[in-house]
Amino acid sequence: MSDECTVVIKGWELMSYYSDSSNMCWFMLPELRDEIERLHHLVGNAVTKDKYIVVGNGSSQLFQAALFAVSPSDVSDHPINVVVTAPYYSEYKNAINVLHSRMFRWAGDATLYDENKPYIEVVTSPNNPDGTLRVPMVNSLAEGKLIHDLAYYWPQYTPINYEAGHDIMLFTFSKCTGHAGSRIGWAIVKDIAVAKKMATFVQSSTMGVSKESQTRAAKIIAVICDGYQNFKSNESELFFEYSKRLMRERWEKFRGAIEQSMVFNVTKYPRAHCNFTNEISETYPSFAWLKCEEGIENSHHCLRKLNICGREGERFGVDSKYVRISMLGIDDEFNEMVKRLSNAKKE
Repeated sequence: MSDECTVVIKGWELMSYYSDSSNMCWFMLPELRDEIERLHHLVGNAVTKDKYIVVGNGSSQLFQAALFAVSPSDVSDHPINVVVTAPYYSEYKNAINVLHSRMFRWAGDATLYDENKPYIEVVTSPNNPDGTLRVPMVNSLAEGKLIHDLAYYWPQYTPINYEAGHDIMLFTFSKCTGHAGSRIGWAIVKDIAVAKKMATFVQSSTMGVSKESQTRAAKIIAVICDGYQNFKSNESELFFEYSKRLMRERWEKFRGAIEQSMVFNVTKYPRAHCNFTNEISETYPSFAWLKCEEGIENSHHCLRKLNICGREGERFGVDSKYVRISMLGIDDEFNEMVKRLSNAKKE
């Protein structure tokens, strides 16, 4: 779809900081906001009506912006605790600690949180690294705030079984379409005061978001949505069906290699009805979460012996028996990885 997605920007265009002075997120292009709303309406994975959208430089920036927005402003001596159920996305901890904030601090695994103090729980669903669906897990009488990271809640990865309407929901262009280099993310927020504080964080840290990136994202999302709106049965596959087919084919090859090696176990997922496709569907996460068989203590070291790159389990809050592998590399790299895995021997 390269021709349909081509964007031409003239040298004199998009020069101002401002995109829409009437919007509380004044640096967001109106066409991007409109296409984001259109995309979620098409897929049915998130409610946008009567909510506010904040654009950011990837969902990583919006994660920090959300923490800033929901943290009490008067807790300099007692920063609020931030917790996530393990295994959790490895960059959450880094994103919090790098700020050395007096407003919030990393407090580890949500299932182990036993303090009678206010907290922020991050719910990642589907989860990175293991692809499972998640719900809040803190068992405490203290007041808690929730941030839902729904980066992978798209039909090529998981069945869409409900339309999310949480207070703060984070999405990212990189996981929806694969365009990670554009650095576009968005938050769908219920409370306008929280949305304004998030926009203030983006303004203060980067003075907005690249209009070139926003323009490209809006164009690509529009092409995806137009495909469904104008679909005719004799045309080629639509975007999400195409992407899901590729993920399914990769997972079938990958599971075959894992079974042949007899060195690792990989997470198994239940089938579920998908409202988007209106069929029973399987889960095809963007990462494979592996656990080594008995007698092997370190999965990461085992992969390194096969010249395969993975991310060690300790970085996700669990032990060294686990490792994460990306399923989204280019075809040649993925096929070579499968070949090396299938040649692995327990001894």
